Amino acid sequence: MLRVQEVKFRYDPDQPRYAVDGVSMDLHRGEFVAVLGANGCGKSTLAKHLNAILLPETGTVLVEDMDTRNEEHLYDIRQKVGMVFQNPDNQIVATIVEEDVAFAPENLGVPPAEIRTRIDEAMKLAGIYEKRDAAPYKLSGGQKQRVAIAGVIAMRPDCLVLDEATAMLDPHGRAQVMRTIRQLREAGITIVSITHYMEEAAQADRVLVMSRGRIVMEGTPEQVFSQTERLHSYHLDVPQAAELRDELVKAGIPMPENVITPDRCAEELFQLLKD
Repeated sequence: MLRVQEVKFRYDPDQPRYAVDGVSMDLHRGEFVAVLGANGCGKSTLAKHLNAILLPETGTVLVEDMDTRNEEHLYDIRQKVGMVFQNPDNQIVATIVEEDVAFAPENLGVPPAEIRTRIDEAMKLAGIYEKRDAAPYKLSGGQKQRVAIAGVIAMRPDCLVLDEATAMLDPHGRAQVMRTIRQLREAGITIVSITHYMEEAAQADRVLVMSRGRIVMEGTPEQVFSQTERLHSYHLDVPQAAELRDELVKAGIPMPENVITPDRCAEELFQLLKD
């Protein structure tokens, strides 16, 4: 549904270094893709190209075959690809949760009867329906972020881009948002998550690693997180389960390379003890 072809972008045309330097990738409907990289690697810049917040200096971004540089398609592209940013307070505009979720559909001119249906569906899908009459400032960080997600879902996008959407949350809030992401993927929405949290990336269908504006690694979480030394060379960690796997292997205890989640690690350890 989304294709990036040889995209290059720099914030200052007079500088030689590109923030995004020749990136190509495809995103498929219903796929959950995690994008990793150290600070300044270009992952947030790339994310902003996916719904035409930024336009490529060279190369092409196609959203369901619509070129983001074509202004005639801008309205449709913004409806197809929604974005949720790091700080939910910057996206919440109303004093009541359901009013905030209704803000975008109202501005899009959606008929009132359909708005009611959309916001109820969006709040339920984001897991925030029980708080529909609450004031956003009284909610936890995780709840606020789910309100922001519901506000984007109410636009009925085909793709949701989360740019460090869990960075300001505690572990409980991150877990809430990750549950919402899994529900959205099951509903057929494509998810792109820009994240620093390896445990979140381990739940994705595919992982992309960026360094100096380029994609330097790509594959399933098992394929990427089995390459611990290479990830460390890009100043990235691996999930804690993968760290434990490596330490056990160093101690002479056999463990498969594809152990990257706590559940899988526990299964392997149980089997070793059982044997």
